[in-house]
Amino acid sequence: MFLVATAAMTGCTNLDEELFDKVSMDDYGKTESEVQTIVGGAYSSLRGYGASTKEGNGVNCYPTCEYVFFLNECSSNEACIPTRGTDWYDGGRYQQLQYHTYDAKNQCVLAGWRYAMTGVSKVNAIIYQVEQSGLNDEQKKSVEAELRGLRAYYYYLLLDEFGNVPIVTDFSKKEMPQNSSRADVFHFVENELNDIMPYLSSGISYGRFTQNVAHMLQARLYLNSGIYLGTGNPSKEYLQKCISACDAISGYSLTSDYKANFLIKNESSPEIIFAIPYDHKQGTVGNYLASMTYHYNQKYAFSADGTYQWCGNGICAQPGLWSSYEEGDNRRDKTLLIGQQYSAKDGSPINMDNGEPLNYTEDIADYTQAKQNEGARLNKYEWSPTDAWERDNDWVLMRYAEVLMTEGEAYYRLGDQQTALTYINQIRSRAGLPALTALDDASLETEWLHEFAFEGIGRTQNIRFGSYFKAWWNKTDDPADHHTGIYPIPAEELANNPQLVQNPGYSK
Repeated sequence: MFLVATAAMTGCTNLDEELFDKVSMDDYGKTESEVQTIVGGAYSSLRGYGASTKEGNGVNCYPTCEYVFFLNECSSNEACIPTRGTDWYDGGRYQQLQYHTYDAKNQCVLAGWRYAMTGVSKVNAIIYQVEQSGLNDEQKKSVEAELRGLRAYYYYLLLDEFGNVPIVTDFSKKEMPQNSSRADVFHFVENELNDIMPYLSSGISYGRFTQNVAHMLQARLYLNSGIYLGTGNPSKEYLQKCISACDAISGYSLTSDYKANFLIKNESSPEIIFAIPYDHKQGTVGNYLASMTYHYNQKYAFSADGTYQWCGNGICAQPGLWSSYEEGDNRRDKTLLIGQQYSAKDGSPINMDNGEPLNYTEDIADYTQAKQNEGARLNKYEWSPTDAWERDNDWVLMRYAEVLMTEGEAYYRLGDQQTALTYINQIRSRAGLPALTALDDASLETEWLHEFAFEGIGRTQNIRFGSYFKAWWNKTDDPADHHTGIYPIPAEELANNPQLVQNPGYSK
């Protein structure tokens, strides 16, 4: 049996990797240090895969940008990718996300499936190797708990995005797997997290799957349980479990500066619970979202000599997002870029290639024939004039603000508005806003939107609040059966595995 193993992450951003190509389990993986080296391969899988790799197989599967990030952001009320002349049409895949007309052949859908399923497969292979190692039973339980936690994270993504997916935990099993129901996948993730909790580290270990990370994943699971189990609203039991999971998370606090979570050196933020570390000098790839949002000539605003890395003028905010922020909300300018852009060299206004000003507008007059400067740009992660194509900001998956928002919403759904407000208003205070005195569904969903814009969780909130299926900018109401709440199983996967059954409402 041969596996490719990657060194474990030994610090916040120390990603030195020793690659072992085709490592034989007969020769390697017998000691604790060797096993930890192999476990690092599971964490490396979080960064995804390029189209040219065996895993990507023709489609970029990076969680930080195309197409996995696009899949969930451009179907939400946050972002879009307008067609600008001949740019960014790409067979209509982004228009499908915008209109909620995605089908089984959409490459973004394929990338989302492939990213998570490949992560599951990688983890299963490493668990299998750990089982063959020389560790004692207690050591194996500890190592395997961390690995099973990562697998549960991937299955949470599959649960959220695709619903009815195969549950595969045995690396040696050769049979083609069948779909499990969405409810079964929910309970699988729930049971995995409960089983591994005693064996996970209880402290803070940056970039590792700890008890804190597991509790945050539980909280997400329970808050969305009504969607995943098909009951509409979460039960009181699950809301109480959600609150208990949030209460179990310890050691974190809100940063005084919202932007500190997204700096190039953001690993020092006391708010980040789970992140994917990046360091281009260590060969990490896939973290180039900034290059997909700014106009081509933004390079002159970023660097005096215009040598900043290429910008692709693609993804931007949906019209209405910028203006939805309250006056004085300090998150708006730390999240979005709008207005005239000026030269870093001499301060003069920058023009586009057609001679018109590079002035980002909120509005997009025609989604299918957008002007190059239309749409506010994603500006959440810090940039530097010396940025390489691959950026070094660690990609934030979970942070303490989500704990507060989640617990606040759980109390709100239990009918306890006053307690809910004590959590929500902590976040508003950090944003420089006055405290709310009452909540309703619309105001609560807006708080989620403004705090977590472009962090990849907006679609989940839209579905939970029901707005996902209603008309919004450039989108009509979804079909009455709401089958668009999960994505179709990709056509390629159906062709490869005849045991799979397509999700309701979609054709092969």
